[in-house]
This record gives sequence, C-alpha cells and structure tokens, in this order.
Amino acid sequence: MLFNSIPFLIFFPIVIGIYYLLPKKAKTFWLLIASYYFYMSWNVKYVLLILTATVVTYLCAAGIGRARQKGRDSQAKLLVAASFVVTLGILFFFKYFDFFLGTLNRILAPLHLTALRNPFSLLLPVGISFYTFQTLSYVVDVYRGELAPERDFFRYALYVSFFPQLVAGPIERSKNLLSQMQELPKRRLWDYEGVVSGFSMMIWGLFLKMVVADRVSLLVDAVYGDLYAVGTVETVAAAIGFSIQIYADFAGYSIIAVGAARMLGIRLMENFNTPYFATSIADFWQRWHISLSTWFRDYLYIPLGGNRCSKARKYFNIMVTFLVSGLWHGAAWHYVLWGGIHGIYRIAGAITRPLRDRVNDALKVKREAFSFRFGQMLVTFGLTTFAWIFFRAEGAGQAFLFLRRMLTAWNPWALFDGRMYTYGLDRQEMGILMVALAALLVVSLIRYCKGLDFGAFLSRQNLWFRWGVLILLMAVILVAGEYGTDFDSQQFLYFTF
Repeated sequence: MLFNSIPFLIFFPIVIGIYYLLPKKAKTFWLLIASYYFYMSWNVKYVLLILTATVVTYLCAAGIGRARQKGRDSQAKLLVAASFVVTLGILFFFKYFDFFLGTLNRILAPLHLTALRNPFSLLLPVGISFYTFQTLSYVVDVYRGELAPERDFFRYALYVSFFPQLVAGPIERSKNLLSQMQELPKRRLWDYEGVVSGFSMMIWGLFLKMVVADRVSLLVDAVYGDLYAVGTVETVAAAIGFSIQIYADFAGYSIIAVGAARMLGIRLMENFNTPYFATSIADFWQRWHISLSTWFRDYLYIPLGGNRCSKARKYFNIMVTFLVSGLWHGAAWHYVLWGGIHGIYRIAGAITRPLRDRVNDALKVKREAFSFRFGQMLVTFGLTTFAWIFFRAEGAGQAFLFLRRMLTAWNPWALFDGRMYTYGLDRQEMGILMVALAALLVVSLIRYCKGLDFGAFLSRQNLWFRWGVLILLMAVILVAGEYGTDFDSQQFLYFTF
C-alpha cells in the first residue's frame, strides 16, 4: 500500500477516524491491527517474518533484563547474540543469499567448480532492513541498561510495526517511539495544530514525490537507459537529476511518515535536514538519512572504537561503517563501492583538514563569509552527486560507462539544439519541474534559516495563508503529479532496501 495510492487514501482516514473515537486503552490495539493490515497489503506471507523478529527480540530483551538483575552478564550476552543471529539471519537469507552465492561462484569460477544455485525463489520483503535494525537497537539498548524491557508484548509489537515508518523509516529508537507507545493510554492525544501540521507535512511529502521525484526520474531513466547515445550534457543533467530525485523521493516518504504519525499524536525523529546545504561530507551525513547514520554511529562505529583510538584505527572504523552502510542499501557491489567512496571522502577530509586550514590562513580566506560556505556547499554537492552515480547504476560497469560518456563525449551544443527535451520531459514538463524545484528551494531555505519544517512553518501562519498554500499544493499534485496506468515509477526508491 503506497502512500501515493488510492488504497492508502481510503485506509488512512479510516484509521484516523476510528483512532480518535476509541477509548484510550484500545488505541494501541487499533494501531497494531492497522499496522499489520498495512504490512499484509504488500504480501500476507511475510507478516510471519516481522512477527518472528518481534517475538524473538521481545523474549531476548526480557531475558536480558532478568539476567542483568541477577548479575549474569554472560547469559545476557548470549541472548544478545541469539537475537542478532535470528534477525540478521532472516535478513541475510532474504536479502543477501543470492548476492553471497553470486560472489562465491565468481570466486570458484577460475577453479572450474560447479556453480552453486539458489533453490529458493523469494521476493525481498518490504522494509525488512528497517524493522530489523529497529528491533536490534532495542535489544542493545536493553543490554546497555539504557532502557527497561517492555513488558507489554502488544505495545512492543506496535513499536516494531508502526505503519507510517514501517517500510522505509525513519529507523526509530525505542527511547523515543516506544516511550510514546507507553503513553498512549494516558495522555490526551487530540491536538488540532498537530493534526494540521501533520496533514501539511503529508501534502508536502506527496508534492516532493509525485511532482518532483517522479518527474525528474523520467529524465534520469532515459539517460541511464541509453548511455551510448548520450554525452556530457545529458549525463551531467542525469547525475544532478538523480541527486534531486533520490532526495525528493526518500525525503518525501519520510516527511509523509512524520506527518502521518504527527496526525496520530506521535512524534517521529527527523530524517532529513537540508542535506544539500551541507558544507562537508561529515556535515552531509548529519543531515541525510539521519536515523540510519546515527544508528550506524551508535551501534557500529562507536562499538568498533569510534574516534577514541589511534588515527589509523579511527580511519578503519570509518571505512568499515561506510562499507556496511553501502551493503545495507543493497545486495550488490556497486552499493558497497558507493559506501566506500563516502568512506574515502571522510578519511581524506580528516587527513587534509590541517593543510586546508593552513592554506586558508595563508590566503586570508574569510571562512565566516557566505561565499566561503557557498563554495563548500557546491563542492560537497559535487562530491555526493559523483557518488550517487554508483548508487543509481545497475552495476559498477554501467557507472564507469556513465563516467566515460560524461568525460569523453563532449557535446555543449546539446544545451541549445532542443535535444534535452527528448529525454522524457518536453518543454512543458521541464517548465513544471523548474517551478517545483523553485518551491523546493524556498521551503529548504526556510528550514535551513529558521529551523522549521514545513508543517511547523505553516502552523505559525494565518489561516488564509496556511490553507491557501495547502490547497495550491493539492491542486498541483492532482494536475501535475506523475501517476496513472502508463506511469510505473510510483514505488518509493528506499522500499527496496
């Protein structure tokens, strides 16, 4: 059930209406029922996987709590290991088993050994990477003593399956989301401003997805689909276009999720904070997919030693974290390569920083000036756009072909001969995209300068302005949104991770 679909347009108002009519004690059960129905709408069979992950981590965390009370640390560690083996084992089997066999076969090929075949034909369960990480962080938090084990199984099951963020995040922490689940029977949830703010977020997220991301994807897909026929101009446009597409697509989903939860009186963590205004790669990862980057920081990078070790070990920890992050995004080597590129960026940035500081001091560069920060933003955007090429490509080979066409097939005349209007977007569609990008820039500047998300900003405005903007956005989505039977790019990009 996609957020930008008719079934969800029917499903969500029903959930909201019944939710606010039910007694407080029944709200948890209703949201749990709604969440499982939402997940089963993708594939009924795979509900067993999320239920297994829920039961295993619930029982392991309960056992860890009892073991810690009795001072049996070895038993607690064994339960942590058991939860990791089961949940990561499920993730490996469904997401990485084919990748593992393919890699093993390439290693065995020179030895002329019989290729191993996967006897199973399985679809990747939607959202499995997200809820796996969410359950594991809960177990670790309990083991660390940062959280008491949740006694109510249904409440914990809702924490794992909460439908707004179930299939593509944000990857919530138990200290934030589970604590709110515990308060559902106790607190007054109806908040007009919160509901309107959440509704505003959902409309803005749909605008990003259907008007921006799905439109620019037509250009990107056309260029990537015929690389031998394009040159520098088209590939540069497609590279920048994909940077826009993946942000508008994934941020759009996260914004809809945050808005839907806010309408239910629940606050999810922010997942994006104007990432393309970042002034360094380190800053970028504090703004992009925040829930994942902080997860890797807290549960992988710091346990490896973080930066409390030698420089060499610190750089090793950074690279391992980014390589694993790349593999999390997809079971293919080009995703690992994408993660490795970002790891190299971070390490190179740390190594060269003293030199860059000395050069800036020698040249008397005004680092507090807007021009300096703007230059940093341009460089950071260029570096992330380059890395996205490997993320978008279907493999490393296609990524290198893309770069070869970009660097060798010089064709500046393509800017003037009208050819750019033959790659999925005619003049009218390109004009709509430019206006939509201008709106995105304005909202991003408000977020960057004032620290307000779209919903919070509108909630501070007069009613005529607030509803005027929302009605205009809804009209644009209906008229200019990309949807219909001939359009097959509706699925959010991160659903496949």
